[in-house]
Amino acid sequence: MRADRIGVGIIGCGRIFDLHMLGYEGREDAAVLAVADPDQEAREGRAARYRISRSYADYRELLEDPDIDLVEILTPHHLHREMALAALQAGKHVSLQKPPALSVAEMDEIMAEAERAGRVLRVYENFVFYPPIVRARRLIEEGAIGTPLNIRMRSLAGSGAGGWEVPLRSWAWRVREDTCGGGPFIFDDGYHKFSCAIYLFGPVEKVCCWSDPTPLAEGMAVDAPSVCMWKHSSGKCYGTIDFTWAYDLYIKSRYYTQDDRIELTGTEGVIWVTRGHAEMLDLPPLLHYREGRLTAHTDLEADWGASFRDATRHLLDALREGTPPRLTGEEGRRVLQFALAATRSAREGREVALKETG
Repeated sequence: MRADRIGVGIIGCGRIFDLHMLGYEGREDAAVLAVADPDQEAREGRAARYRISRSYADYRELLEDPDIDLVEILTPHHLHREMALAALQAGKHVSLQKPPALSVAEMDEIMAEAERAGRVLRVYENFVFYPPIVRARRLIEEGAIGTPLNIRMRSLAGSGAGGWEVPLRSWAWRVREDTCGGGPFIFDDGYHKFSCAIYLFGPVEKVCCWSDPTPLAEGMAVDAPSVCMWKHSSGKCYGTIDFTWAYDLYIKSRYYTQDDRIELTGTEGVIWVTRGHAEMLDLPPLLHYREGRLTAHTDLEADWGASFRDATRHLLDALREGTPPRLTGEEGRRVLQFALAATRSAREGREVALKETG
């Protein structure tokens, strides 16, 4: 890696590409030099919009580029293992979109290759950089709610009419288990939420999940409605999340038409994170109740896009400083175990310990 600038290549030019670019704006020490995607329209469109001069149909050509130090992989989940291994073997640092693999065995293979190659492996997780969630963790660490007892989350998806346009091809692979690795809610979106649960309240030991999938077409289904419950490893601390697809509901959003909320309860107080992707509630992004007083945190940046910007900036700083990025391979592996255990629990109708996943 050159001292003056980190050269970046991005594999996958889908809708999420735009948010990943936010962290490179204004950075003189890093630049996206190349993109790769077999879809010519998507590839050339992103390259033109962001003035990226190098564009490849085959990601392997990007990996041969000597100016690339860091590779971001933004592709469907079933392609992650192959691409991550190839990038590491080519001597590149890797930022791998979540979920990083379809199994713990695949994740272990990727982590082993990163260790062998002496390169950084980071699992991309933007939610733990969302300013209201970062503030919530700081408040918890300061004792603002006392001893943590319970975390409640909700993930509500709507009709799709109220947010940005997402091409059909970007949705199709998410509702196929062979390409997504699980359901679009429990496994895909769930990875974000399970990551937040660990970030806020610590490791999880077991999970129980109930799901009533909604069929779409042959071989395709949406794993909602679903409800998951889990136990954290420390003390009597539990969590729940419900995934709901209200397919006729208009949800106002600049991004995906999905509403996210979190309630964190402790022995002495409660914290509410009132928004994520969407703008359903006209409330401050974070509220804190303690000793009869409700405090509104109005000084927070509540734009969900800020979480992508800060996640990318964090990685660039970590590479510069030689410090571990969040999520490391080990951290990403723990969240993957959580998502896999929830998926297995829904399928088998029983409580599943995370250690059962590998």
